[in-house]
Amino acid sequence: MARACKTPVLLRDPAPAPSAGNTGVAGRQADLFQQAPPLEITETSRYSSGLSRRRSVRRLWLCLYLPRLPLEAFGVPENGPKNGPENGQATHPSAARAVVEERQGMQRIVLPDERAAESGILPGQPANAALALLPELVLELRNPLRERQALESLAAWLERYSSFVSMAAADVLLLEIAGSLRLFGGLKPLGREIVAGLERRGFDASPAIAPTPLAATWLARGGRRACVCELENLLPALRSLPLDCLDWPPATSESLAGMGIGNVGDCLRLPRDGFAKRFGADRLLEFDRALGRLPDPRRSWRAPERFLRDYEMTEEQDDSRYLLAICRALLVSHERFLLERQLGTQRLRFTFFHLKARATRLSLGAAAERSAGRWFDLLRIRFERLVLPEPVIAIRLEGGRTQALETGTGRLAFNGRPRSGATCSMTQLAERLTARIGAEAVYRINSVADHRPRFAWRMSAALAAKTADAMPMARHERRRPLWMLPEPVLLEAEQGLPRHRGRLTLLEGPERLETGWWDEHGIARDYYTAVDPRGVRLWIFRDRRHRRTAKTAAGGNRRDSGWYLEGIFG
Repeated sequence: MARACKTPVLLRDPAPAPSAGNTGVAGRQADLFQQAPPLEITETSRYSSGLSRRRSVRRLWLCLYLPRLPLEAFGVPENGPKNGPENGQATHPSAARAVVEERQGMQRIVLPDERAAESGILPGQPANAALALLPELVLELRNPLRERQALESLAAWLERYSSFVSMAAADVLLLEIAGSLRLFGGLKPLGREIVAGLERRGFDASPAIAPTPLAATWLARGGRRACVCELENLLPALRSLPLDCLDWPPATSESLAGMGIGNVGDCLRLPRDGFAKRFGADRLLEFDRALGRLPDPRRSWRAPERFLRDYEMTEEQDDSRYLLAICRALLVSHERFLLERQLGTQRLRFTFFHLKARATRLSLGAAAERSAGRWFDLLRIRFERLVLPEPVIAIRLEGGRTQALETGTGRLAFNGRPRSGATCSMTQLAERLTARIGAEAVYRINSVADHRPRFAWRMSAALAAKTADAMPMARHERRRPLWMLPEPVLLEAEQGLPRHRGRLTLLEGPERLETGWWDEHGIARDYYTAVDPRGVRLWIFRDRRHRRTAKTAAGGNRRDSGWYLEGIFG
């Protein structure tokens, strides 16, 4: 009889024995990626032997706390030109910087960088006092939009490591990583890769791992770099956390501090009924969710399917080179957005906002493309003729509807021969012509699934997607001439053979076409390829319906011979 297997569970190797200098809670919570016990997903049954029957962990949350996000958001390359402020003036890369925001009618320091902190500049300090200490200090006005964009950019990047990414707060990201451990070779390689990727992107994160999302968030805010993999170890790990990690209102924290309560452990020793009555049941429920006693559902964040990004400036700009630099940075971000999804788009729209005038819009069209370089080439062509009524205060880039991107294999250089110069495909030529003279002036010819020559082709926009009735040109269609007459011309006949500047010689045929019976344009013809005495190849047909009179090539009305000239080969 077949035996059903249990659901795969997470097993943890026994923790190493604590040393003499590492006992208690510190012995149970290892450093995040240096001493983390290896985790592996193992399929077990209750009849397995030699395995410790520990409590299975169904979820494992990695929290990334970004305490320096207000300052780091100004250094994200895709949000604007590198190492350049909004006013277009160059700043020295090693200049001290600090983020300020207005509080009660006064600008105060929110976050200084390392060099500014070494000079004695502290958070909450007035901006004038900070400039008195360090006159060369560069002040950046806090931009919540940039911080949100930077956080969303990180969340989109983290989706490659987890199928569940959540924005817990304005500076906190949560990942459920239990299902990703086997894919990335365990907890240690996964954590190191994520932290290294954050450092490459210019972000300093405080990570922590716990079986519940709220506990992981509190540990990350506390800067513990803790790795707690089992529920029974959560309580010892959380007891020593200060109340600042809970992100409670200042009034609640001050009231608890007045009672001599300084950490989570002190709160947990208070009577539950009295704590809920004085500080609210919601605070008590937070402890239950953090310790795994109550469920803590989270909303999963999903990257948008269509690209939309804004760049705001602190003052108006009319320098075309600076505006193009911002547009190029937005296009690079758009390319990265499409590359992660293996998609392309045919439309982009830039919107240039002004303080008083209406926004100026500029649309670009191309074949299904994601390359920032090609889009920027088209933008420069259109930008030469763009008239801005006023200086620009913000720029928005909107991506069009995405589609699967079809790519081709590049040419290889054999025998060490370099490629002879740059080449431009017909698609790139159509894109440049469209940008130069407009989409309404550039067309292409599509083959249509219809045997009648008059309906076998159709004009469409050069950069439009192929329609459902478009099809590759068949072999018999390739023998048809490119020069088609506006209307078939009646030919004279001599002894049953057609004449055009003399008697014609039939080379190929007949090709019988009898179709279109369902509409008023039905035909019944036999087509031939013929040559006249001058050597010109013609495409003629004989109408099997034999109309009585028609206009001849020489003019006038004569009896219908049944032979007509349809086209001329080049």
